[in-house]
Amino acid sequence: MSLPEIQTPRLLLRPWRLSDRAPFAALNADPEVMEHFPSTLTSEESDAMLDRIEAHIARHGFGPWAVEIRNVTAFAGFIGLAVPSFEASVAPTVEVAWRLARSYWGKGYATEGARAALEFAFTQLNLPEVVAFTVPQNLRSIAVMRRLGMQYAGEFDHPEGALRHVLYRLKSPTLEA
Repeated sequence: MSLPEIQTPRLLLRPWRLSDRAPFAALNADPEVMEHFPSTLTSEESDAMLDRIEAHIARHGFGPWAVEIRNVTAFAGFIGLAVPSFEASVAPTVEVAWRLARSYWGKGYATEGARAALEFAFTQLNLPEVVAFTVPQNLRSIAVMRRLGMQYAGEFDHPEGALRHVLYRLKSPTLEA
C-alpha cells in the first residue's frame, strides 16, 4: 500500500523514492540532527531504517512521509505517523514524528507537516488520539508538540536506549466535541 500525498501551503508529504536514500543518510549522519538519539547512523543503518519505514507503511497503510519543500528542496526529511516498535506503558498507540535537515529548522515546517499528519490521523484513520515523545532536553521538538496543541502526559523510560522521555498526547477533535 502506498501513502497518499498530502499538500500543505509550503510542503508536499509524499511517498519515499529511491533518490531519497542518499539525503536521508546524510540527515541521519548529522550529529546535530541526531543529538537526542543514541548515535548517528551509518549509511547502511539509515537504509535499514528506511526499509523498516517502508515495511511499516506496507503493514499499517500509513507511516512517515518524505518531505518536499516546494521551490526549496526535493527532500528535507520526514514527517508522519508510526506505531512505536517498542513495548512501553504508552503502547499501543500511534505517534507523530519528524526529522528534518538542520537547514530547515526554525521555519515552521515541522509544525506545518505534523499538523497535516495529525489531520490525516484523525480524519482518515479515525484515531482517538496521537502521541509524541522525546527526551526532555529536546526543547525544539517539545515546542512543536506544544504548538500542535499536544498536552504533557508524563514521562517514561524508553526501552531502546534506556533514555528518559517526555510524553505528549492529543485527542481527536471529534472526541472532544
